[in-house]
Amino acid sequence: MKGMVFTEFLEMVESTFSADMVDDIIGDSAPPSGGAYTSVGTYDHQELVGMVTALSARSGLPVPALIHGFGTHLFGRFHALYPRFFEGIPSAVDFLFGIESVIHTEVRKLYPDAQLPSFDCVRRDDGLDMVYASPRHFGDLAEGLIGGAIAHFGDPLGLTRVNLPDGSIQFELRQKS
Repeated sequence: MKGMVFTEFLEMVESTFSADMVDDIIGDSAPPSGGAYTSVGTYDHQELVGMVTALSARSGLPVPALIHGFGTHLFGRFHALYPRFFEGIPSAVDFLFGIESVIHTEVRKLYPDAQLPSFDCVRRDDGLDMVYASPRHFGDLAEGLIGGAIAHFGDPLGLTRVNLPDGSIQFELRQKS
């Protein structure tokens, strides 16, 4: 997993909780990297899992809620850091439909070693279906990112999550009536 995800997670923890909490969760989880991340480095996703688990233990908040909240936060950071990906995009459905063909294509150019999740998207008359698959199983993070996109664009969309038998997740975005 790219280091940018780790650095953004630690920045979120610091701004939401405190710098001491960052030190505490790094100490509690004892990641092999020592908790020193660079945005362009690549790290085992289990280090992030360990820190989220430690944050859950210290904060009393459930792991899924923390990961989901981080996804929402991360979408905002992506918008701030990469505004060109949002230029001329009128809606969350249009943005999310282009994840594989636009965003992930560009990420792979910048970071050929990036191991990205996959999103198989199908447009519907009333929205979008997205099937998320990843060996890292960060469905809560994906859901937070999708929710962040919906909020960013201000679209009247409902989001439903369906866990599929093969371990993938279908996200259904539908126009609210």
